[in-house]
Amino acid sequence: MDWPVISDADVLASRPAKNRLDPWKPYAFLVEPERSAAGSVDDVMTIFLTNRECPFRCTMCDLWKNTLDERVPVGAIPAQIDYAIKRLPPAKHIKLYNAGNFFDAQAIPVEDHAAIAQQVRQFETVIVENHPRLTDERCVRFRDQIETKLEVAIGLETIHPTVLSGLNKRMTVDDFDAAVRFLVGHKIEVRTFLLLKPPGLNEGEGIEWALRSLHHAIDVGVQCVSVIPVRSGNGVMETLSERMQFSSPTIRSMERVLEHGLEFVRRVSPSTRVFMDVWDIAKFFNCPSCGPARSGRIQRMNLTQQIEAAVECSDCDQDNR
Repeated sequence: MDWPVISDADVLASRPAKNRLDPWKPYAFLVEPERSAAGSVDDVMTIFLTNRECPFRCTMCDLWKNTLDERVPVGAIPAQIDYAIKRLPPAKHIKLYNAGNFFDAQAIPVEDHAAIAQQVRQFETVIVENHPRLTDERCVRFRDQIETKLEVAIGLETIHPTVLSGLNKRMTVDDFDAAVRFLVGHKIEVRTFLLLKPPGLNEGEGIEWALRSLHHAIDVGVQCVSVIPVRSGNGVMETLSERMQFSSPTIRSMERVLEHGLEFVRRVSPSTRVFMDVWDIAKFFNCPSCGPARSGRIQRMNLTQQIEAAVECSDCDQDNR
């Protein structure tokens, strides 16, 4: 496939409407198990904060659907966190995901950092997401405020030189590497998001570049890798699909990348975790007979970090893995 050139204008023109949100409430919150850095399976509280849209309009992103056009009032983010914590069971770790960048002052007001720190220092780990170009001393100051372990999640997406530049993310691999080294140098842990089969790549290329990107992320110092199979649903991805420039990966590709990732870290970095994102995983079922079994296998491997025996299916082609 040829790489499609997509601009901000293209992204905006293809969008459906945003969801209507209350700036004083998170748009979602939940507790789910995750394999911890210590090797245990712990409950993690995830709060999806309502805030201003990310200024980096990445081609593949659909998180903007649950964002606002304006900055939230000071005090709104602490109110959202309080709202979710009061309604969820206890957990050891907390993710504050804001569909963008935690250290963007137009998303999370700096005036709220102290109040947020007071709310989250009870957790063993606080995980936030951020763009490499916004990764600097602001992260260190917040780590000092929370008085517990901080982990910053950064989207590398891919090290494919043409694809990364075409994702409209406004960063380079060097930007990512510099951000990781900065965080690791300040004893802040890093997880990264990688894409499986972004636009412009066929199935085999999608697998190859996901694994190349995984190897690179671990080599530069990332302690946790989450692989995201690219989905349609944000408007521009449907346009690319109509042009034959994008199709979602298969669940078999998801299995293969996770298997190879787990095998790689077992050999070179046993403390590193590799996850395959399972959000809305039924969209990737290519065979109704074995799709649920493959989904269950992926979810168990995420938790155990061990490769399970392959799923056998008489209804689909086992050679097409």
